[in-house]
Amino acid sequence: MIQDARKIPTHETVYARLRDMILYGILEPGQPVTIQGLVAELDVGMTPVREAIRRLAAEGALMPQGNRRVTVPKMTPSILDQVGFARRTIEPMLAERAGALLTPRLIDRLAHLDAAVNDAIRTGNIPAYLESNHAFHFALYDVSGASVLVDMARSLWLRFGPSLRVVCTRAGTLGLPDQHAEALAAMRAGDWSALREAMDRDIAQGIDQVRIVLGQSGDRG
Repeated sequence: MIQDARKIPTHETVYARLRDMILYGILEPGQPVTIQGLVAELDVGMTPVREAIRRLAAEGALMPQGNRRVTVPKMTPSILDQVGFARRTIEPMLAERAGALLTPRLIDRLAHLDAAVNDAIRTGNIPAYLESNHAFHFALYDVSGASVLVDMARSLWLRFGPSLRVVCTRAGTLGLPDQHAEALAAMRAGDWSALREAMDRDIAQGIDQVRIVLGQSGDRG
């Protein structure tokens, strides 16, 4: 049997797994974790874990703490303003660009992903909500063909995602609004301006939810 030359390198799989742990709030903001603990959690060697940490620190998703510890940075109002501005600038544009390239089959796939979001909300399944919500957004953005902007959006979600987990934990997923139904209606109508506006409102609502939680916790920045 010929070995599959397309096998993903270990350091890439470790990066992806650690990235998802941050993105979906498994690693809580402000909670230090040891590098050795991550090695044990991921069941891999020290070298790929260190490489993944280096990459994620460069993306602003992890912060070295010394004593072989790292932490997910806490969100502050100042950082939220910057991330929010960037998300509302980039992501609605990606949605609008993607609109003209959508096919009925792709729209059906997005509707299926949104159904998973709604099911997670209905059952209170926070991990499933975070994963399906992320999948909905990037299944749309990936169609845009704007790879540089999509990479920027992914980096912004790494900074924003852990705080969304905090919101879900404190407020419950039932309190999280979205504009996915409006976005899907705009896709089916071929109204790309309405699609852009729906996604902008969706992003703005999520940012507002995080801002409320920051205000309640008294965080400053």
